[in-house]
Amino acid sequence: MSNGDLVKTLRMNYLFDFYQSLLTEKQRNYLELFYLQDYSLSEIAETFDVSRQAVYDNIRRTGDLVEDYEDKLNLYRNFEKRQELYNEMKAHIDDKDKIAELIQQLEELE
Repeated sequence: MSNGDLVKTLRMNYLFDFYQSLLTEKQRNYLELFYLQDYSLSEIAETFDVSRQAVYDNIRRTGDLVEDYEDKLNLYRNFEKRQELYNEMKAHIDDKDKIAELIQQLEELE
């Protein structure tokens, strides 16, 4: 798996975590098997007795859909920003002014 594929898979895993409740059962099943369980398109097609192309099309459309949700809701972007701020807090734990500034930034995300 290339670095680009790995980054996409990681992103899709996070997006799936954030937005799975907005997906149909079929969409959830396909994304979970493909991105979380590392099933191939052929394995998913065989599991659900559909064509490989049907699985590919569904995964692509569902991926586009969760990206659209992220564009509108920014749950993953805000999660990443909070993680960055928490890490920065750890690095500046003895600097009260810096911690206060970072807490302010966290509150602005809410």
